[in-house]
Amino acid sequence: MKKSLAVLFLASLTIAGITAFRPMPEASPLAQTPKVRTIIVDPGHGGKAAGANGKYSYEKDICLDVALKLGKRLEEAYPDAKILYTRTTDVYTDNRWRADFANKNGGDLFVSIHVNAMPPTKHTKFIGYKSETYYVKKGGKRVKKTRKVPKYNVYYTPNTRSGTETYIWAADRADEKGEFVGEQVYDSLEYVPNINHPEFKAKSLLWTKKYFDKSLLLASFVEEEFTNAGRSSNGVKQRTWEGIWVLQATAMPSILVETGFITNEDEENYLNSEKGQNEVADNVFNAIKRYKQQLENKNVLGKNTPKAKINSVVSRK
Repeated sequence: MKKSLAVLFLASLTIAGITAFRPMPEASPLAQTPKVRTIIVDPGHGGKAAGANGKYSYEKDICLDVALKLGKRLEEAYPDAKILYTRTTDVYTDNRWRADFANKNGGDLFVSIHVNAMPPTKHTKFIGYKSETYYVKKGGKRVKKTRKVPKYNVYYTPNTRSGTETYIWAADRADEKGEFVGEQVYDSLEYVPNINHPEFKAKSLLWTKKYFDKSLLLASFVEEEFTNAGRSSNGVKQRTWEGIWVLQATAMPSILVETGFITNEDEENYLNSEKGQNEVADNVFNAIKRYKQQLENKNVLGKNTPKAKINSVVSRK
């Protein structure tokens, strides 16, 4: 009996030794999960929040048209990825809901499409002099006099500012997050809720540090694609005077693309044309494609990462 047990024990050791030194099978490529699995496409504004307006169009409509074209390209190129939209029709969608939607769906990338705007340009033209009445002294000694004063004609013309720009959250202004109470910009009627809650500030700071480099990478690619297509680019920007809710409240790399100025007649026409919208969608898609390839094939912080200059917006548009 003892001899039988000894033989069985030796046999077990032999099998274990063979198993231990047998090469492990290689992991199937199909089992490897891509790093960009879920992309959130966010058409800015919608419904009662029309956004900026030009001579004949509204920001919300351009945003939706371009975003749907972008989404279609992503769906065709990456059938295994999830392409989710914050809206697909002309409906109002709260900014807080947009960020929550992206977070709850585990987004790996958040791309918000917008259109920029500027107020009309004020002009003051000297047209001569006019007589102005004034008084000196007081009471019974009051004396009426007249004098000549300059006369000006004030008028306004459409602002000619043009070009694209892509925003990321201002990582170097992380300490200022507690000071922001809302967003009220010229091209937006959407108000951002108070973000002074300690829990939100802690999360926001963590997300900023974690996703800043990837957001900058994608934003740089977007502006490069616009430039390569012949568009005028104002570069990658950070807003230092107010927050952008969908950038600071999303737990993923996030960018907001200003595709052009609706208050510039030429750009309004371009952004409303099929040609213009298709080109913008192509530019953003190509940037996402480059980002995805670099992220999944190389270290995002490696030597091939472009070192883009970030222009901080320190005053209102």
